[in-house]
Amino acid sequence: MRFSSHAALGLLAASITNALPAPQDDTPPTISPSADDLETLAQLSQHAQEVTNSSLSTGKRQLGSCTLRNLSVRREWGTLSNPERKAYTDAVLCLQKKQSKTPSSLIPGAKSRFDDWIGTHINQTTTIHYTGTFLAWHRYFTWEYEQALRNECGYKGTQPYWDWSKTAKTGHEKSPIFDGSEFSMSGNGELDDNKGDIMLGGQGLPEFPIPAGNGGGCVTSGPFKSMSVNLGPVQLSLPGGKTESNGDGLAYNPRCLKRDLTNEVNRRFANATSVVRNILLPKDVYDFQMTMQGYPGTNDIGIHGGGHFTIGGDPGRDLFTSPGDPIFYLHHSMIDRVWWMWQSLDVKKRTSAEGIAGTGTFMNQPPSPDTTLDTEINLGFAAGSPKTMRDLMSTTAGPFCYIYI
Repeated sequence: MRFSSHAALGLLAASITNALPAPQDDTPPTISPSADDLETLAQLSQHAQEVTNSSLSTGKRQLGSCTLRNLSVRREWGTLSNPERKAYTDAVLCLQKKQSKTPSSLIPGAKSRFDDWIGTHINQTTTIHYTGTFLAWHRYFTWEYEQALRNECGYKGTQPYWDWSKTAKTGHEKSPIFDGSEFSMSGNGELDDNKGDIMLGGQGLPEFPIPAGNGGGCVTSGPFKSMSVNLGPVQLSLPGGKTESNGDGLAYNPRCLKRDLTNEVNRRFANATSVVRNILLPKDVYDFQMTMQGYPGTNDIGIHGGGHFTIGGDPGRDLFTSPGDPIFYLHHSMIDRVWWMWQSLDVKKRTSAEGIAGTGTFMNQPPSPDTTLDTEINLGFAAGSPKTMRDLMSTTAGPFCYIYI
């Protein structure tokens, strides 16, 4: 797909490489868009790297203790070596074996440190989706999860990400992230013959179907073939238009991890063109995050929903309990990467108060105050001290010091 020159505003020239000087301001040159959206996406990533490097090397922004020397790099799963992949999944398994820090009186079903993150997400779901904190909350959540892997389980690497544009092109079966090997994030679930479309919408919005995948049952290969999902579901979408709930999802409800990997959903909602359009077309953060999550009533679930419903299964199709699948953190690292690339096209504006839109409740229901730079984010017993939005707007300010390649 090709874009107009106006839509392509913000792309790097294809000739820009690491060997050339970083741009001296945050406005990249206008070029004709690439015919290959994967290449366009690579250019956007390169630009974001150059902007970050320029900021850190020139010191034109006060970015705290983050420097080029201590800057960490998050990489796509497929670029990691087998030992690096196994080190990551070993750390996740370690977190699943450690005792929960959440009092059982608050979340009875939280049995492990891994469960602490799920419980926090369940409790805050309606205040962190379609809200002003959506992007920053998940940035902080994923970063603190990375710190837990490092500080509590000895992981030496950084949080990897899942580039949906790659699996949209190759399919999941041929992807190193889902091939089911010991160096993957585990594969698909067993085939479940109880199939039918997943129905989305409702509650006053038009219903529309998305297809189920070719799994649906318990995951039987890879590092997470024996893991237990202990919390939820709260609002789990099932094939055939059904839903499943276990009350508020906080009770102990152990079951196998299920997946229903769906190539068609990946190719429809989270392909390279979807990602590029989400970065290039929105000119304000409201449109950016609404496009990402999907404007209600448009039959488009955005790249955020596209990733979640590509995973499918239980807890993958449950907005509340979705961190119960370890792939969640690679998915949301890609969400954060897309935000980082979008922010790089106008850093001053998009990391300031102008880079926030929305209130503190899901689609402002019930009505609540606007989110501001002073709005506090608290991850409960999962990790970390409360932070304000102003601390979380840049990947190289506040507690953060990382980029993506």
